[in-house]
Amino acid sequence: MPAGLAAQSRETVYVITDLTSRQASPERIATILRAHLVFENRLHFVRDTAFREDASKIRTGHGPENMATLRSFAINQLRAAGHTNIGAGLRTTALCPYERPLAVIELN
Repeated sequence: MPAGLAAQSRETVYVITDLTSRQASPERIATILRAHLVFENRLHFVRDTAFREDASKIRTGHGPENMATLRSFAINQLRAAGHTNIGAGLRTTALCPYERPLAVIELN
């Protein structure tokens, strides 16, 4: 291929949706998928960086799902308590482990 010319490619993506054919334009589907990916990346990135989820040794039974649920619960509770930086919120909460976690979930 001559220098400076980009190769063309085509990708076919199949999507199952409850949208009508008029509502499901390629642009609309792409917007919906991007929004979902932003949400998923935001949650998984935080769970991995704050809780080192990818390094977890819990691999059997319902353990991984249960821990993911607990991590998500902790993240959501910290966000609801006004923490925008989850790592900083965890460090602040860990300073008084017998008081602050209960305060975050309003059980004190």
